[in-house]
Amino acid sequence: MHLHVRHESEYTYDIPVALGPQTLYLYPRAYPYQRLLNYKLLIDPQPARIVRNIDVEGNVQQLVYFNRPTSHMRVSVEMELQSDEFNSFDFVLFPFETKRVPFRYPKPVEDLLQPYLERVGVSERVASWARQLAAEADWKTTAFLIGLNQAIRQFTYEVRELGAPFPPEQTLILRKGSCRDYTTLFMAACRSMGLAARFVSGYLLGNPQQEHQLHAWAEVYLPGAGWRGFDPTEGSLVVNRHIFLTSTAKPELAAPISGTFLGHANSTLRSELMFV
Repeated sequence: MHLHVRHESEYTYDIPVALGPQTLYLYPRAYPYQRLLNYKLLIDPQPARIVRNIDVEGNVQQLVYFNRPTSHMRVSVEMELQSDEFNSFDFVLFPFETKRVPFRYPKPVEDLLQPYLERVGVSERVASWARQLAAEADWKTTAFLIGLNQAIRQFTYEVRELGAPFPPEQTLILRKGSCRDYTTLFMAACRSMGLAARFVSGYLLGNPQQEHQLHAWAEVYLPGAGWRGFDPTEGSLVVNRHIFLTSTAKPELAAPISGTFLGHANSTLRSELMFV
């Protein structure tokens, strides 16, 4: 499958401001079945410097510096990727005891996974709900993850373009939320069962609710399978319709554009995303 995405974000300020360094997470992550064919980044006003690097979690980070006041900042990216079909279930859990939850990762791996195991947002209500789903899945790891995905899929979806994810317990009680709310609940349920989980931000082709805005889903680290994507908004495993921009242990670090400005201006944001 050939994927072609255009994404433009424009910040406007009612008086000129001095922009501090801006951090962009708008460069797709490499995956074995997905290859970047072409990438173009345009920024107005012209930056003084752009530094592209790899952050602490392996994401491509672009740092943008400006040297003159401006009343706007427009960031446009265009990317083309080849995304091949693959079997999401083509793996063997090993060591074999990890076929059932809860389990402990081998010690060398567990040490590396600590940020993704922190029980952030894991209330007793969330943990109890996760245990119930695990019991219904006969405590089988893969069946639990599929059941968790499907359970959240039954919630009422709502579009909420701005703001941090709701606390997992709030999403569970209300049985509604945005994709990032679903994802943080999924992560908390996984972590309550000892499964390492992280937040992913990117694009999704084929869902009318998501195709014109950023999307969020989760990845779980499974011994023998590595990081595997689960999309609770879709109720499915991640396949070749998803484009990964950033993955992180902390959802607040996944913003596609972040930075500061000096001045007393009011700002507004316009964003447009399309598959072409």
